[in-house]
Amino acid sequence: MTLILADLLTNPAALKFEPFREGVEAMWLHRDPDGGPATALLRYRPGARIARHRHPGWERVIMISGSQTDAQGVLRAGGVALNAPGTEHEVVSEEGCLALLVWERQPITVE
Repeated sequence: MTLILADLLTNPAALKFEPFREGVEAMWLHRDPDGGPATALLRYRPGARIARHRHPGWERVIMISGSQTDAQGVLRAGGVALNAPGTEHEVVSEEGCLALLVWERQPITVE
């Protein structure tokens, strides 16, 4: 992870992101194929949204740059948010953002 964080600070264009949701890209640091633990950098374009979803395990969000808003309020650069198992929310980033997310179990979209 040290090389990735160094790249983030010195050469963010070198990081390999892939589509995650509309307007949101992910760079996976770890991802259990069966929905278990995962860690990713998420990059939101301005105005991007993540639809309502449920957390079957803890979610930790560390905002690196920009901001995002959910039912708890606005999370700005340098802020940390915890979402408990069983909670549901949707997320929007009006200005765009880059966040590090750590999931105990990967979220489930609520339809």
